Amino acid sequence: MPTPSPAQLTRAESLIAITLDFPKPGVLFRDIGPMLQDADALRTVTEALTAPFEGGFDLVAGVEARGFVLAGAVAATAGTGLLPIRKAGKTPQPTASVDYALEYGVATIEAAGDLTGRRVLLVDDVLATGGTLVAAARLVEQLGGEVAGVAVVLELTALGGRERVPDAHAVFAA
Repeated sequence: MPTPSPAQLTRAESLIAITLDFPKPGVLFRDIGPMLQDADALRTVTEALTAPFEGGFDLVAGVEARGFVLAGAVAATAGTGLLPIRKAGKTPQPTASVDYALEYGVATIEAAGDLTGRRVLLVDDVLATGGTLVAAARLVEQLGGEVAGVAVVLELTALGGRERVPDAHAVFAA
């Protein structure tokens, strides 16, 4: 798979929309939706997410919800399968679940399957505080898999997620 050029990456990043005061006052929301709608930008980001891990994984796990979209593109491009990591109550027969702390409480993610011997690339849209990705990694390990890497489209550096997920590969940072 080709590595995207700096010009392609700059163009893809320019499509990330910024909305002030969403979802609440004081928040600067970065929306990757417009980037996902552009075929060239989606291809560029998919290639950039995959490049550092090429040949090092045999399954892609996507964290609900935008992580599903990205992980599906990565899996299709890499020729692997996809493990959906869902919010609690969305998987009919979960094999494992992990609780993790949120700013305002606790959330649970779950997945089904036996990942014994599988090398899994975790994919999500944003690295913020890192809580969801740490929980997703624990979930993969509970299912018997090995986390081969973590890839995100955007790292929100001010929120400190890099401290919890130091080896994450972020295509863009803000």
